[in-house]
Amino acid sequence: MAAKLKQGFWEKTASIILRNRILILILIIAFTVFLGMHWKNMRFSNTQANLLPDHHPVNLEYRAFLKKFGEEGNAVVFAIRDSSLFTPDKINRWNKFSKQLAAFPEVDFVLSLDNLQELKKDNKNQKFILEPLIRSQVKSKQEIDSIKNHLFNDLPFYDNLLFNKESGTVRTVVNLDKDIINTTVRKDFILEDLTHLVEKFEEETGLDVRVSGMPYIRTMNSQNIIDEIGKFILAALGVTSLIFFFFFRSFRATLISMCVVIIGVMWAFGILGLLQYEITVLTALIPPLIIVIGIPNCIFLINKYQQEVKKHGNQALSLQRVISKIGNATLMTNMTTASGFATFIITDSKLLKEFGIVASINIIGIFILSLLIIPIIYSFLSLPKTRHLKHLNKKWIDAFVNWMERIVRNHRISVYIVSIVLLVTSIIGIYQIQISGSPIEDMPKNAQFFKDIRFFEQEFDGIMPVEIVIDTKKPKGVLKPANLKRMDQLGDVIMEIPELSQPISVVNLVKYSKQAFYNGIPKYYQLPTSQENNFIMKVAQNSGGNGNLLKNFVDSTGQTARITTFMQDVKTDRMEQIEERLNENINKFFPPDRYNVYMTGSALLFLKGTKYLVKNLVLSLAFAIFLIALFMAYLFRSFRMIVISLIPNLLPLVITAGVMGFVGVPIKPSTILVFSIAFGISVDDTIHFLAKYRQELIANKWHIRKSVYAALRETGVSMFYTSIVLFFGFSVFIISNFGGTVALGALVSATLMFAMLANLILLPSLLLSLERNIASKKILKKPQINILPQGEDENPKK
Repeated sequence: MAAKLKQGFWEKTASIILRNRILILILIIAFTVFLGMHWKNMRFSNTQANLLPDHHPVNLEYRAFLKKFGEEGNAVVFAIRDSSLFTPDKINRWNKFSKQLAAFPEVDFVLSLDNLQELKKDNKNQKFILEPLIRSQVKSKQEIDSIKNHLFNDLPFYDNLLFNKESGTVRTVVNLDKDIINTTVRKDFILEDLTHLVEKFEEETGLDVRVSGMPYIRTMNSQNIIDEIGKFILAALGVTSLIFFFFFRSFRATLISMCVVIIGVMWAFGILGLLQYEITVLTALIPPLIIVIGIPNCIFLINKYQQEVKKHGNQALSLQRVISKIGNATLMTNMTTASGFATFIITDSKLLKEFGIVASINIIGIFILSLLIIPIIYSFLSLPKTRHLKHLNKKWIDAFVNWMERIVRNHRISVYIVSIVLLVTSIIGIYQIQISGSPIEDMPKNAQFFKDIRFFEQEFDGIMPVEIVIDTKKPKGVLKPANLKRMDQLGDVIMEIPELSQPISVVNLVKYSKQAFYNGIPKYYQLPTSQENNFIMKVAQNSGGNGNLLKNFVDSTGQTARITTFMQDVKTDRMEQIEERLNENINKFFPPDRYNVYMTGSALLFLKGTKYLVKNLVLSLAFAIFLIALFMAYLFRSFRMIVISLIPNLLPLVITAGVMGFVGVPIKPSTILVFSIAFGISVDDTIHFLAKYRQELIANKWHIRKSVYAALRETGVSMFYTSIVLFFGFSVFIISNFGGTVALGALVSATLMFAMLANLILLPSLLLSLERNIASKKILKKPQINILPQGEDENPKK
């Protein structure tokens, strides 16, 4: 009864679609225009990707830090490593460059040679004063040598902050206004004003300026994402249309399919605008994904139409059967694909949740477009010509299908042995997979800004901030000698870790104060003794206007201090070792019962986010498997059939994970997506095959062997076509400049190819070996899917 009701529903749906063709096309155009009006709401993300939920303790600590000390990732740094800089003309031009930067309203302040202040003691008034290192334009080489010698040898406070004494690299630090850091103002300033200023300086001086810092990196990285969207869409359209035409040899079929997916892309952008979601590195993938996923729908529908036309030549009957016989199976396949993406919604990550919502909505949208547009457009056209149907009888396709049939008939034991060997080998590979928590690993390696990142890692030991926040639990407790000594000891530990830069904290300022107290002699750049501390603090208290020096290191109450260091791009396990070592020493120097100390910063935030993501996406993959198992249970009402259908789809995932382990592709935010996406798509072939198999069982009076081979011959061609399209469609992501996107494309392509072979060889083999108990009339009285046309004698009016 359920099957008859379902069959009646789809026949009625076919009748509604074909009788209201003009109205439906008008509604599609109207809805497309409606979504097009929301394109203006699309905006690219200006914030740093945060993989952790808002309520996560690590996020709460990070926000507490930002509230107390302000934005930590608002510095843009410029550096020159060239001895010719130290000539009067070029050093004056470099100082002018700093003044030009400071003049922009987007800039909070600039620290450079031009405005570098030297702390000195005014013996007459017994106070500290700040005097500029360079008072006017430099006029001679001797003057430059004097300044350089004084800077490199007498001012250790600025060592590794403004210069690298060993290489002679000099840099300028520009702090942007924290209110613009996460806005389009930052992007416009960096891409237009700042870039133009750097280019002009390089043109005038011939010097190579290196630029980095988190605002700059985020801006350039986002611009790369924007530039790639159009490239992906064009590549996906080009590749899929060429393959489609190669299979069907029909301009008409190709153009209709391209029309469907282009409208799907327009809907994707419109839905992003309608929901007012930002375009991120993930949501930027949705338009090309819609093209790649939409084309298989077109293949199944057009292939079925052409098969029906070849059978009886009746256009109206062919179009009705396309909808009524393929509609339900295609709906189920799109539902399972959408489910693979929708599982991201259950994660607490905003980034993944938005990706899952938009992707799953658009997958259902492309199904609706395919089901409506293809039959309606064909209803206005003449019947396909004989040459357009030739692809149904291609010898190489027949040879491929015959090859699969021979393997299933004669070599099932070999199929099982190969599958088990691949499974065991892949499990060994899985144990070699590593997790990557690096925020810059996926960035384009050939981009100049990435090369500059490596330059600053080499010269100044990194650009990713790590912050240690120390709450002494007492107002003005930071400046107590005992606490300063503890911070200095922790700073020594940081200095011992080669991947971390020299720490910056209030300790540096206190050391500098002692040096100034002793008339700038470098050997006194150290913490004062208890007796010296009293004299130095008394002088410091008389020094009006110097309070701003402390504000970046200590909060307004004097209770909480920060230690800032910068981390190089290191592997996750090394990053965890560094974190563990720092925590051990934090607990050693700052007992938890007397101090409240925690680590935060962009580098640790991304590491924690990646590990959280891996944990959640394992759960989401498990949920995807459970959800699709429910679909199978609904369709086939057999536990054994659920197991049989899942094996050919889980094995390719395990093989891909094993390959990742053997070739050294780490688990990271981009590659972890592979499994849910590939599983949701690969199960489509299983549904098409099993649905056809069920219908063949009914037609062949429960004869398993005959039904398996008939289903293999009937669906093998379409499954091969769609798998090839998906393989090459996802392969377009390999042209990306982003390592994560390249890995995503390659891994999904490989997984889907494994899945095709598993569904065409392993699945039929399992059915022949294991499903004898299911093929009984008692269980199969109520088939849930109808692919074969029933009542073929019907001849509805055109």
